[in-house]
Amino acid sequence: MIEVAGLQKSFTVYKRRSALRRSRTTVAAVEDVTFSVAAGEMVGYVGPNGAGKSTTIKMLTGILVPSAGSVTVSGLVPSRQRVELARRIGVVFGQRSQLWWDLPLQDSFDLLKHLYRVETTAHREQLDECIERLEMQEFLSVPVRQLSLGQRMRGELTAALLHRPDVVFLDEPTIGLDIVSRAKVREFLSALQRERGTTIMLTTHDLGDIEHLCSRLLVIDHGRVIYDGALAALRDRFEPFRTLVVDLAVAGPAIEIDGAVVVKIEGPRQWLRFHREHTNAADLVARVAAQVELLDLTVEEPGIEDVITKIYRGETP
Repeated sequence: MIEVAGLQKSFTVYKRRSALRRSRTTVAAVEDVTFSVAAGEMVGYVGPNGAGKSTTIKMLTGILVPSAGSVTVSGLVPSRQRVELARRIGVVFGQRSQLWWDLPLQDSFDLLKHLYRVETTAHREQLDECIERLEMQEFLSVPVRQLSLGQRMRGELTAALLHRPDVVFLDEPTIGLDIVSRAKVREFLSALQRERGTTIMLTTHDLGDIEHLCSRLLVIDHGRVIYDGALAALRDRFEPFRTLVVDLAVAGPAIEIDGAVVVKIEGPRQWLRFHREHTNAADLVARVAAQVELLDLTVEEPGIEDVITKIYRGETP
């Protein structure tokens, strides 16, 4: 559904050197990005600010023309076939609106029906489904400017899906939402991908969205894709250590055992750090239990947010 090969985008930046002179510098926002997304996949696309995420999405949606490389979305070249592509994709930008600010939400949906030339029956079916699943019945007649952020975001999602697009691009779709609204949006997106097979590309700084929704992750940094694979395998590649947390019957000195190092002690609780490839968790637990009396234990995996933070900071191998 999405094919990207050797994608590049550079911008010219001018800096003032004197009252009458300025210098020109070329800045590469995206460099040699290559990936593909199959129909029905939901892919997370993450990276620090300035890494090239938004620039990539703008090229995929036809807003920007690539400096080099090739890209197709739903069989179309975005920069050359913008109008036709617009009928096949849905886009939600968390800080941009496609709704009419002073009109009731329902009126925005009616206008979008004509804008995308959606057949009346199909429009009604899609709208009814979104209204029911996103629980929008109570505020359809409310002007968009009076909606809460959570209500408006549910409206934005509906607006992006009324023409039943093949591909949906989501940029920070849960930004600023409360816990309840965030859960509704996540549940809706999961059902959309699972039941209808819609291809979804999700760009966000909220890694909770990624963990709840995406099985595959693309990580971009300094304009290049540095990881493309399963979310679960991200830890194996960039954070090889796990932690065994044990509660002892009696507080004591740090446990000394091959293959693990105590990194923290709080009373009878100790944290032992071990390498996932060099030390088997079950074997380590057995050896610790043979050495000290245990009341409880837990094996902790590093959080995705911690792993991504280390990647951003350049602290990973």
